[in-house]
Amino acid sequence: MGCDGGTIPKRHELVKGPKKVEKVDKSAELVAKWKYCVLSQEKLRRPIVACELGRLYNKDAIIEYLLDKTAERPNTEAVVHIRGIKDIKELNLTDNPEWEGERRTAKGDRYEGHCGMFICPVVGLEMNGKHRFVYLQTCGCVFSDRAMKEVKTEICHKCGESFKYEDIVVLNGCKEEIEKLREKMEERRARVKTKKSKKSKAAETVSTPSEPKDDAQSQQVDVAEESSLPNGGESDQSGLDGPSGPSGSSTSSKDINTSKNSTSKRSIQEMEKSEAFKSLFTTHSSAKRTKAQTSNWVTHTPYHF
Repeated sequence: MGCDGGTIPKRHELVKGPKKVEKVDKSAELVAKWKYCVLSQEKLRRPIVACELGRLYNKDAIIEYLLDKTAERPNTEAVVHIRGIKDIKELNLTDNPEWEGERRTAKGDRYEGHCGMFICPVVGLEMNGKHRFVYLQTCGCVFSDRAMKEVKTEICHKCGESFKYEDIVVLNGCKEEIEKLREKMEERRARVKTKKSKKSKAAETVSTPSEPKDDAQSQQVDVAEESSLPNGGESDQSGLDGPSGPSGSSTSSKDINTSKNSTSKRSIQEMEKSEAFKSLFTTHSSAKRTKAQTSNWVTHTPYHF
């Protein structure tokens, strides 16, 4: 069947060779990277943010992803490294005056695929994928790589904020550049972890020795309160009498010391004093009387009130 009328089939019609690899249109790939969000696949619109790997996103799409990571969304593999708002940076972009966007009526007489929405504020190159662009993690300003090489400085060309070479991140770089940025990101996060661990250890070492000091202070306060309890009545009476008591004489420091000694738990006879000094007090053996010497109505200690 077939080949009627004297037709002769050719070799490529009968023999099936290997399938050709489909080539991706480079212009379409560039438009997808520089004009559409990596996560939501929607057109980029302000505010636009970038991650530490140099990919572009719409800020509202990233916030929705962080609020609900369980929701089914396409291209979630591209944002696995984003843990929070601190892992992204809002870009300070310069608008392209030639970009008309939706304001221009589509007539089909102009190809806008390579026309960028933003430009470099120093050189004026369009950010459309043909030229290499970078952004600074300190301030978020975006410049072309040519401007950074021609004007070598450690101060931002747009806002004047200082930066370091480590703060420069390439936007939509190749695979090798993305791998280098990933290594830098992991190193930076490891440094932050070590700093936090050191701070926590320092806080623990500061808090631990303060605890025994507090205990010692509390014990001293308790001892002071206990020692002040027996003298409470006397101190109140002395405060009420004042400097001019009923007898008109002021209390001296010696009287206070003697009252403290009398109220102490330790007996005077137990102190290492001379017998002449101990005999002055009624607790001495010489002051004691026998039953024959004392009358019935006299107490053991003949104090008269």
